[in-house]
Amino acid sequence: MTSLRASARAIAAHLPWRTILGLLAITLGIIAFVVLADAAVEGDALAGFDPSVTRSFIERRTPQLSTAARGLTFIGEVPVLTGLTIVVAALLRILTRRWKPAVILTVGMIGAATLTYSLKVLIGRHRPDAEQVLGTVNHGFSFPSGHALSSTVFFLLLAGMLWYSKAARSIKIVGTTVAIGLSIAIGLSRIYLGYHWATDVLAGWTMAFTWLSVLATAIHLIETRRGGGAAEPR
Repeated sequence: MTSLRASARAIAAHLPWRTILGLLAITLGIIAFVVLADAAVEGDALAGFDPSVTRSFIERRTPQLSTAARGLTFIGEVPVLTGLTIVVAALLRILTRRWKPAVILTVGMIGAATLTYSLKVLIGRHRPDAEQVLGTVNHGFSFPSGHALSSTVFFLLLAGMLWYSKAARSIKIVGTTVAIGLSIAIGLSRIYLGYHWATDVLAGWTMAFTWLSVLATAIHLIETRRGGGAAEPR
């Protein structure tokens, strides 16, 4: 045990503090996701509250909220996010005259899509009953929410890139607030419309956080090895 602790301290001493924080974030994200996945499979712990949370959302449905929820969930649809990714990646390449931001965004979204499909098949959780759905019924698997995962990756990646730009600090703060707000709102819209359980959405956000941590850590390590210092998108 003593030798293991000594080895761990030796490794930590040679790792940049940002890398250590990144690895910690990845570890915590994976643990949180596994806990949520176990609850979803067993139907206990947090997942035990899913039916009551869904009923609470359904009881609060109004025509105005339903219209807003449909609009928000539309933004998180696969074709919409795919189109936005292509357009924004092209704009990033043109405006910055650099490939790195466009590549990061593209890799981030491809990874999000791959994780969504793989984890849905692996967990195999069924969606809420069809009569609770406000819209076209989706018979695919439910866990995690792809809308929550992919939209969070998309908007927070853009927010992260904004902080490396020359924009005013106020714009960076507003942009980040909007990105976080949209990510949360899109996830909640999936519960409101009856397409997902609350733990599906929590898992989507959790995996998005984990994947973003992986990306940030990988970029920082690559930049460090190249002697580029901070992982600035170029």
